[in-house]
Amino acid sequence: MMEERYRRMGYRELRPAPEAQRCFDDFLERLDRALGDPEGDPNLACKALLEEIYFIDPSAVSEVLIQTFDPRNITLEPEYYEEVDPKKYYDRKPWIWFWILFDRSPLGMNCYLGFEVRQRLARRIFKSCGQRVKIFHGVEFTFGYNLSVGDNVILHKYVFIDDRGEVVIHDGTSLSDFVNVYSHSHHMEDIQRVALGRTELGPRARLTYHSTVLSGVRMEENSLLGAMALATRDIPAHHVNVGIPAKTVVVKEPGKQSSKETTRLP
Repeated sequence: MMEERYRRMGYRELRPAPEAQRCFDDFLERLDRALGDPEGDPNLACKALLEEIYFIDPSAVSEVLIQTFDPRNITLEPEYYEEVDPKKYYDRKPWIWFWILFDRSPLGMNCYLGFEVRQRLARRIFKSCGQRVKIFHGVEFTFGYNLSVGDNVILHKYVFIDDRGEVVIHDGTSLSDFVNVYSHSHHMEDIQRVALGRTELGPRARLTYHSTVLSGVRMEENSLLGAMALATRDIPAHHVNVGIPAKTVVVKEPGKQSSKETTRLP
């Protein structure tokens, strides 16, 4: 009976008004030029773009704020981690800083423009980024260069991905709002002792609201982690895990979409 409430719903294709579309396309073209300019200074490009986003007349703004737009004048938490690879991180830092401040601007709340901007940035920052990736505002990551994202992945609002170790998100995987994914852990008695792991999600895994995946966990194909659940160990393919720690409550039949076609465990 309950299953009748469900119907298959995808994402609508939305576009802004033509005048706004031309404006957005022009902005994206300038961003593309900045991202693809091997001779340009990405720090200055980041600063100029942020000045454009936040103020019509940058000269009317305090000097301390203008200086903060320059990525060379700020520090971010990942820079303090001992295992950071300075070359990889500082090559990406201007675009990480641009991503952070873009998300906190009115432009960042515009899903249409935000998807386009973040996908372009992700291809520059991540270890790899596939096609048709949707990244909503508020998504955060640690280094970026240890994060691999496949095709058709969706990262919803305020997802946090800790790639101090390595995180791989395979094709078709969806992370709901406020999901946390970790790839490092601390020793119980000595917080300075850190273990780096490899965390893998998918393909076609689903992590639902406020769920957490700990370092080293593998969520296999078509697996699902329930709301508020904590994955402390691997989740087999097609298994639905819920609770703290997460345990299997349902096994989905491979290749089936409807929740009617599931096998409930005793």
